[in-house]
Amino acid sequence: MCATCGCSGTIDGLEPHHHPHPHEHDHPHDHAGSTVRLERDVLAKNDRLAERNRGWFAGRDVLALNLVSSPGAGKTTLLERTIRDLGGEVRVSVIEGDQETAHDAERISAAGSRAVQINTGKVCHLDATMVAQALVELDPAPGSLLVIENVGNLVCPALFDLGEAARVVVTSVPEGDDKPIKYPYMFRGSHVMLLNKIDLLPYVRFDVDRCLAYAREVNPHLAIFQVSATRGDGLQAWYGWLRGRLAVRGPFAPSAVH
Repeated sequence: MCATCGCSGTIDGLEPHHHPHPHEHDHPHDHAGSTVRLERDVLAKNDRLAERNRGWFAGRDVLALNLVSSPGAGKTTLLERTIRDLGGEVRVSVIEGDQETAHDAERISAAGSRAVQINTGKVCHLDATMVAQALVELDPAPGSLLVIENVGNLVCPALFDLGEAARVVVTSVPEGDDKPIKYPYMFRGSHVMLLNKIDLLPYVRFDVDRCLAYAREVNPHLAIFQVSATRGDGLQAWYGWLRGRLAVRGPFAPSAVH
């Protein structure tokens, strides 16, 4: 079991951590200490592999983004629209992370981008090893944009560096305006926030000013764009940010959690 989030899985050869039932013990154990040590070991190993991924991206001049959100915030719809709108000027490839199905990878392929699906099973996040393995198959072109669409979750993916240049968090109007303050580690460790589904503002109780104030309280350096992936509102500002990062290719300032 993953010590950082409780999900079942492995990371680069680390076996799932088994917690026996209380009646199986015949002598005391320091569970708190062992759990902390395992968490540190898992994250340290992941960080080393993430740096290896980062070097691979730099060597290929690939801009890698880690796209994160809770389920249903509209990551895939936003990605489909971005691929269709920018396909003529930017080469985009995608790593899709979901617990099951290849539905999102199929949607991305239909939008015109190469995609590799990672099914994580019981694991609630992607890690650097999974990304490295997907890169062997995907082999993004030099000078291109790689988007890693993480498993829908605002908790566990915040802990795992994938080697990306920047983390982009998508939140949406139907989720409520308090997400940045309720899940501060995700928003603190992100470089960009996309407030999606603003076309639903007339129909949902949502205070935009309060949401943005919470986001800036957690992360004053967060670039924020208000968008509707379906209607197209605000997407030109998002595309402008992407074009700027593709042109500059310089390193981002480290996020607060890495």
